[in-house]
Amino acid sequence: MQDSTHNKMKIEDFIAPIVNTAIKVVTDPLGFFKNMAKSGGFIEPLIFMVAMGIVSGVLQALLAVFGLVSGVPFSMALASIVIAPVLMAVFGLVVAFVLFIIWKIMGSQESFETAFRCNAYISSITPINMVLSIIPYIGPVLGFIWMMYLLILASIEVHRIRPKVAWIVFGAICAFLSLASINSQLALKEQKSETQKLLDRYNKELQDTRPEEAEKAAGEFLKRLKEEAGNK
Repeated sequence: MQDSTHNKMKIEDFIAPIVNTAIKVVTDPLGFFKNMAKSGGFIEPLIFMVAMGIVSGVLQALLAVFGLVSGVPFSMALASIVIAPVLMAVFGLVVAFVLFIIWKIMGSQESFETAFRCNAYISSITPINMVLSIIPYIGPVLGFIWMMYLLILASIEVHRIRPKVAWIVFGAICAFLSLASINSQLALKEQKSETQKLLDRYNKELQDTRPEEAEKAAGEFLKRLKEEAGNK
């Protein structure tokens, strides 16, 4: 009984700091970055980032169950519970390196470790952005704006970058990512519309054809689909 209680306390002691940090970043980002430790190792922020990946993966699976994630099979969404934390860790390092370069160009004197810690704690908003992403067009843009705001606060409070410079640089990055997101969604919608038109047309033709002609028409349809995909 004591061992069970002890294990429960250990789990709570492990989870509580992660939850508290995430809540702090979301509700009081200015206060968080003002007091954020610039050093202390990579393990703690890495674990935090992986935890955010797990939460994001679980949310994606739940959204898929309710049919709120378009174009993602449930099996793939379920696998994201395992895949998301791994991707979060790998891409977290890559993004941290990119941010480190950007901050250096902007005049930061901080180390890569500091850049990594900033990026890791900014991942607090990833689960929320996962939910926002189900809103067409607007959702991803809101996510980019929120991320931009946190990056600007980290730039000013942690890296001592001038506010005007931070707003210009990360505002431009946010605008680029938002436009790219909208364009990709529009392109995907157009592709789905064209595919549906092809399906409707060939279904109509198949209703008036004999079995051997239907097989030939199906082959032509698949060929047309491949050509459409190649043109994209």
